[in-house]
Amino acid sequence: MKKLKPFDYIIIIAVIAVVLIGALAYLGKNKFSKSPVEATKKIAFQVMIRSVSLTDAKNPFKIGEESFITIRNVPYTKLQIIDVASSPKKTILPVNNPQQPFIVIDDYSQPFQFDFVVTLIDDAKITKDGPVVGGNKIKIGLPIVLEGFNYRIGGSISNVQVLEDKDVEMINKYVATAKKQQLVEMLQENADAQSAQTANEDKKQNTKEEKTQKSAE
Repeated sequence: MKKLKPFDYIIIIAVIAVVLIGALAYLGKNKFSKSPVEATKKIAFQVMIRSVSLTDAKNPFKIGEESFITIRNVPYTKLQIIDVASSPKKTILPVNNPQQPFIVIDDYSQPFQFDFVVTLIDDAKITKDGPVVGGNKIKIGLPIVLEGFNYRIGGSISNVQVLEDKDVEMINKYVATAKKQQLVEMLQENADAQSAQTANEDKKQNTKEEKTQKSAE
């Protein structure tokens, strides 16, 4: 039997160490690769979604509704939308003003292009490396997909905020108020649509009666 040299022992030890480290990492038991959890708190994060083609006047994102989230192409869960901001696509127009040589206006060459900022809320594990949800560190620039009843749109995280209890209370009140307002607007739209339909039917009926009267004459 060949006698092992000291260098052979070093190689064997190194191979065993690599195998053990790989096994621990695979089983999720490698304590050195994870930051310790300092707390569990609510976080709010904003998703910037650019150049959305939207021909319907209605905003697909509604405050208080839930949107299914996919992070790095991995399905996560549904999260509540707590705020939505949108604007038509903008362009820069030069003007004759030395102090401000341009103005920003709606880009009329792209009438159906919109930018959205959607704010979501979630429970997160707070570590030294930042908030973690679904095994992902939530940081600015992280790609994310939002999916609802009639949309599936991708964007990236543009802001992250760890919330205190008072912040959560304010958000809950804001969402409750926004949901009531959205309900009022929906009822008003339905009432307007019903009125328009009734008026159209009355107009058709009057036209029909006028034709009948003229035929009788």
